[in-house]
Amino acid sequence: MNELLAEFIGTGLLMLLGTGINANNTLSKAYAQNTGWVFITLGWGLAVFVGVAVAGPYSGAHINPAVSIGLAVAGKFAWSKVPGFVLAQLAGAFTGSFLAWLSYSAHYNETTDSGSILGTFSTGPAISNKLQNVFNELIGTFVLVFVVLYLSGASITANNLPDAKIGLGSLGALPVALLVVVIGMALGGTTGYAINPARDLSPRIVHALVPIKHKGSSNWQYAWIPIVGPILGAIIAALAFNAI
Repeated sequence: MNELLAEFIGTGLLMLLGTGINANNTLSKAYAQNTGWVFITLGWGLAVFVGVAVAGPYSGAHINPAVSIGLAVAGKFAWSKVPGFVLAQLAGAFTGSFLAWLSYSAHYNETTDSGSILGTFSTGPAISNKLQNVFNELIGTFVLVFVVLYLSGASITANNLPDAKIGLGSLGALPVALLVVVIGMALGGTTGYAINPARDLSPRIVHALVPIKHKGSSNWQYAWIPIVGPILGAIIAALAFNAI
């Protein structure tokens, strides 16, 4: 499996399971309806575990455009590979979230709250304040990328593996899953912690395209925040890591 296919499959699995977790927690007549934030944060952490476990050996498991950009800024990843990785991640996220919608399509049509329907696909602010919302996404992604850089760099140095692929997978699937869980539990209550442009943009596109009885707006006026915030957070994390 080449790097781009690994990113496509890893991100696809992440979003199939992650969107499914949101749908199961939210949609009418789903068995896990209203199970709450702990269910969501643990579920997304396990979804990351799956994506990293599959993609890690082949691409390093970035499964996140912000991670690819942050690693490039830190000098740990070739800039020439960034566009291909980002496109593979966006395509994988689209495919995964589309398959999740397909799995829950009957439940989507039983659900009448359009805001809840959108929330299964994409993120939104608990309190709308654009500057604050960008910062919330920035700080969550900063923690993700800084810890990935710090722990992966220390591990590779200790094991004398200069050619190892750096990404979420260089931490190991379980540590990075736990990292995502604690980010969600600590920092996710403000914007739903996208911390990944592909995780928000691709499923938002799926929401706009698929037929759902009570769908409502895809809230495109907010869509730039979970793109810009994570990318800024990743860049700042990379600069801080290099400075330290």
